[in-house]
Amino acid sequence: MKIAALLCLLLVSATGTLVAEAAPEAPAESGRVFELRTYTAPPGKLDSLNARFRDHTIALFKKHGMEVVGFWEPADKEAGAGEKLVYILVHLSRAAAEASWKSFREDPERVTVKSASEKDGVLTTKIESVFLAATDYSPLK
Repeated sequence: MKIAALLCLLLVSATGTLVAEAAPEAPAESGRVFELRTYTAPPGKLDSLNARFRDHTIALFKKHGMEVVGFWEPADKEAGAGEKLVYILVHLSRAAAEASWKSFREDPERVTVKSASEKDGVLTTKIESVFLAATDYSPLK
């Protein structure tokens, strides 16, 4: 059930085809939040981006208090197959997310890893982030 719900969310995010009937309430400032992130890589750079996450970034996320739910790539070309990486993080709160991202960005190891991985060019041309609050009936709260 958890995987099916996340995949539906990812499909909607990647394709942009869902039309909302009503504007959702803004996520609470405190309480667990999910962050959906989509990275678009330049042509030929997705493998290098995946390697950076696999070999370094996941451990850095953990070091800075971010929990990884999972990573995905779109399966269809029109949704970004071969150029997009999508992942979801869990944070204890929006404030915790802000603090984690700040410490992550300032981490000397992260700066070194990013610089080394981009010696032949940047690995992302666009980064999108959406914070999500779980509904009262979500199995992932």
